[in-house]
Amino acid sequence: MSIAFIGGGVMAEAIIGGVLSAGLYPPDAIRVGEPVAARREYLARTHGVSAFSDNADAAAGADIALIAVKPQSLPEVLPPLGECLTPAQTAVSIVAGADMATLSGGLSHAAVIRVMPNTPAQIGEAMSVWTASAAVSPEARARTADILRTLGQEAYAPDEKIIDMATALSASGPAYVFLFIEALIDAGVHLGMARDMARRLALQTIIGSAKLVAQSGRHPADLKDMVTSPGGTTIAALRAMESGGFRAAVFDAVAAAHDRSQQLGKPSKGDAK
Repeated sequence: MSIAFIGGGVMAEAIIGGVLSAGLYPPDAIRVGEPVAARREYLARTHGVSAFSDNADAAAGADIALIAVKPQSLPEVLPPLGECLTPAQTAVSIVAGADMATLSGGLSHAAVIRVMPNTPAQIGEAMSVWTASAAVSPEARARTADILRTLGQEAYAPDEKIIDMATALSASGPAYVFLFIEALIDAGVHLGMARDMARRLALQTIIGSAKLVAQSGRHPADLKDMVTSPGGTTIAALRAMESGGFRAAVFDAVAAAHDRSQQLGKPSKGDAK
């Protein structure tokens, strides 16, 4: 078995690292199609994989062809790739906003899987949501799930519309969290705390709070109430956040990302991520 990557960017490299670490594929079973020579040389040198300038050369003989390009590149990437795919091969896409109809139509290929991972894949802590067309074999579905589990957690979505929702929530979500972390750190600095101390406190607060929600199984509101004493500091802070429209801003941000996700990947739009 072998896997081909169409595009050798950050997410593709994260997946390469994941499958290599898990032993799903040896280096000689991984092929990458990448137009930038320096990037090809880096991937080959760092991971021991084979890298090609032509996507058709990379995809030849691979069980899975994983498409990891920018949405605006799809019109030039999909048709020639589809010409070289056989019915036995499965195309897996991690392209933001590119729906199953766009992928299958562009490739003229029926066996298509759509995946929406996120950037914590780089450290094995991803959340990947995926769906598959009816033409994808049980073996290819199982293999895809195995690949995604090397990156973190995975969830299968029986309805494709959940993928755009996941794009807005979990795929774009790390940026929301990073912004909140940055704001917490800057707030500590504003109070007079040294930046390295503020960074340490903010990071552990985020990490510990997320683990508490995950491991306790309790609703976040219950855990929030545990910290919130009558007339105390936390309720004063929460009131300020509510006055500033914190919840509404989060709702609006996720909704905006969802709307944008539905616009991406459409050849007629020509939009960038």
